[in-house]
Amino acid sequence: MKKTRFLSMALATLMLFTFLPLSNAMASEKGLMMATTTSTDNTGLLDYLMPQFKKDTGIAIKWTATGTGKALKLGQRCDVDVLLVHAPPAEKKYIDAGYGKNRREIMYNDFVIIGPDTDPAGIKGKNVRDALETIRKNKATFVSRGDDSGTNKKEKLLWNATGKPLPEKENWYVQAGQGMLSTINVTEERQGYTMTDRGTYIKYQSQKQDQPMLKVLVQGDAILLNQYSVVGVNPKNCPNAKYALAMEFSDWMAGPRAQKLIGEFRLLGKPLFTPNAK
Repeated sequence: MKKTRFLSMALATLMLFTFLPLSNAMASEKGLMMATTTSTDNTGLLDYLMPQFKKDTGIAIKWTATGTGKALKLGQRCDVDVLLVHAPPAEKKYIDAGYGKNRREIMYNDFVIIGPDTDPAGIKGKNVRDALETIRKNKATFVSRGDDSGTNKKEKLLWNATGKPLPEKENWYVQAGQGMLSTINVTEERQGYTMTDRGTYIKYQSQKQDQPMLKVLVQGDAILLNQYSVVGVNPKNCPNAKYALAMEFSDWMAGPRAQKLIGEFRLLGKPLFTPNAK
């Protein structure tokens, strides 16, 4: 009986010392939680960059991909430590409200309006305002993300710039309530039009290859610039936010190594993002 108890105690002690180093290692690993937009995730950019970030800094980063509006709310609720988003006006309001700190521009691409190659509404080559007015006049199907993402915020701004209200009650205006790739797929099914960031469109192209697909019909207007920025969660609002690690991430993304990697990231031989950290 005593021998059995001794063996049990010895085994328990051995197991304790076996697991302690692993537990200590896990506890000491630096970790960071990020909220980001679907475009940085869908395009594969984060899967490409984040292993290099961990290699260079030792910081393990996890992220949740959602619309920028929801990402900002995650930061406001202290559910994440850092944001990588693309809605500058909303980001600035977020910082002014005391939820964010140290916004840093990292990269950009642009928005484009895509639609069927047949272009039933006849918008190809028009400027953005005229294209949207033509879609409205012809009651051509337009699929909006409808999810308060950075893309959705920009789309609403463009409709408002036409001087007429957002056509959200019109039958031809469809709100998908989904991410960008899913919204493009809905648009393709309905043979309609939508607005997307160019990076996600190139990802869509890479998936379609030789199959019929939606084409870029409107592009190039200055208002279609799509700026991405890193924003730290303000520790005054979220005392447990890992602000120091968030700044390490921000510094790394703005540094020469990450900027070079971003510039080299391509699909179908095309760049998806252009680095522009200052």
